[in-house]
Amino acid sequence: MAMLTIRYDLRVPPFASVTHPELYSVCLDQCAWADDRGFDTAVLSEHHFVEDGYMSAPLVLAAAIGARTHRILINVAAVLVPLYDPLRLAEEVATADLASGGRLSLVAGLGYREEEFEVFGVDRKRRGRILEEHVEVLRKAWTGEPFDYHGRQVRVTPRPVQQPHPPVLIGGSTEIAARRAARLRRPFFPAIGDPALADAYRDESARVGFEGGWVMLPSGPGFVHVTDDPERAWAQIAPHALYDAQTYARWQTPGQRSAVSTDATTAEDLRATGIYAVVTPDECVELAGRTGSLVFHPLMGGLSPDLGWESLELFASKVLPRIRPPA
Repeated sequence: MAMLTIRYDLRVPPFASVTHPELYSVCLDQCAWADDRGFDTAVLSEHHFVEDGYMSAPLVLAAAIGARTHRILINVAAVLVPLYDPLRLAEEVATADLASGGRLSLVAGLGYREEEFEVFGVDRKRRGRILEEHVEVLRKAWTGEPFDYHGRQVRVTPRPVQQPHPPVLIGGSTEIAARRAARLRRPFFPAIGDPALADAYRDESARVGFEGGWVMLPSGPGFVHVTDDPERAWAQIAPHALYDAQTYARWQTPGQRSAVSTDATTAEDLRATGIYAVVTPDECVELAGRTGSLVFHPLMGGLSPDLGWESLELFASKVLPRIRPPA
């Protein structure tokens, strides 16, 4: 059965006709809709100081989604851990987990944009060590018991619903990241579907005696839009997809890899990559069977909410019954 994901970063490019208040309201409505129709996960992203208003406080939105839904899991991918005070992060995660009734999970990411580290006053060169230190602090904080922190005894309350704590996966796209995840004894969620990363994770797990770890390699398009007229829909989507792809590509630093990153410069080249899949209902059924997952990003790049809803409703009526027949 294909995993169904709905995802948001809530960007508003200069040419978009929507506003942030509108997008945030629609996002909550769409998450409630997805919850009612059996979607598995709502995924939120994080970046800071982006002119288009890229979502900067995903844990706040995660708590709001938790209040509007009942069963869908909520994943923040990724939380840029080195940019946080770890005690405050522990509190915010616990609160969002409580608000959602224990449905929150995190991908702990390093971050990579120079501007974010500069403004927050964090040494980017130490981000790997900072992440490892913060993950250890989070583990201690979520026990609800006193522990030593920088020479002082602290106790973080309340505890999250999930025990011993909400799932924390380690993100990254390098062998270093894979081995870090194994050393931290956490699952690994790389940004790119490179089997060599899974091999490095398993090798390091064996070296440190960690059993039970696992890797989730991404597969399939990062954006799926269902339509009866792909050419018409692509003409509407293309400017937003190009903006999304090109800005993301400009942020990439040496060694940074992602399954959804591309150097395409035209709408035609971008469509050919398959990262942004505009498909008919029949093609969507085939895609679900081939990849085992469908990722909907219905407000991608400031898309019109009407266009996003059109795709979701068509998916629900013409695809969902064929890939998840009613019991």
